Amino acid sequence: MNILVCISKAPDTTSKISFSDGNTKFDENGVQFVVNPYDEWYALVRALELKEAGGGQVTIINVGGVADDAIIRKALAIGADNAVRIDTEPKDAYNAALQIAAYAKENAFDLILTGKETINYNGSQLGGMLAEGLDLPFVSLATKLDVSGSTVTAEREIIGGVQVVEVEAPAVISCAKGMAEQRIPNMRGIMAARTKPLTVVPAKEIDDLTTFVSYEMPGEKSAVKMIDPESMDELVSLLHSEAKVI
Repeated sequence: MNILVCISKAPDTTSKISFSDGNTKFDENGVQFVVNPYDEWYALVRALELKEAGGGQVTIINVGGVADDAIIRKALAIGADNAVRIDTEPKDAYNAALQIAAYAKENAFDLILTGKETINYNGSQLGGMLAEGLDLPFVSLATKLDVSGSTVTAEREIIGGVQVVEVEAPAVISCAKGMAEQRIPNMRGIMAARTKPLTVVPAKEIDDLTTFVSYEMPGEKSAVKMIDPESMDELVSLLHSEAKVI
């Protein structure tokens, strides 16, 4: 099975976040980037498990500039066979999705996996847009994935239970928690990643549909108020007037 896994970079959760250009642009200076966890822990690892069980090849694809090469090498160290970087800074999910779709149309993939979302934008848009761009079946927020021949079976959590979905490959699947367990690159994988092929391809001319107007930091959390356990009336009053939860 020939599997394509979409990966993106995301700030490490310990990074200090700031904005520039009048709060219209995310300031990447001094930020430590990692592979987006949903892409790495679930989509990539499940792709590797499928390859190990049935053979084939896992290709990772990223839309970004040369600075993304570091996180691409990290994904290669986990076990991907080769990588592709589309050489452009995507302005929105639509642009990134159609860049990937354009590449996938020129190469035969049986399965395309993405993380359910990126931890820096939380949009959950790319998978659906990519499937539309390729005119392929799409299953979102899958927590389990199996392949038998050309039949792809996915499970996804719904209110009150689990939904089982079957589609015919090729298909696009977005992966959520439960799909696989995180893998840590070992020294052999890190060394091998240095020589694995990373192909850089030019971007296509695709319109940007989104303009980011501004960013802002969340407000500071209020101080903790300690309430005497015997003062139930005071607690109820504060929950009603300040917390506004009752």
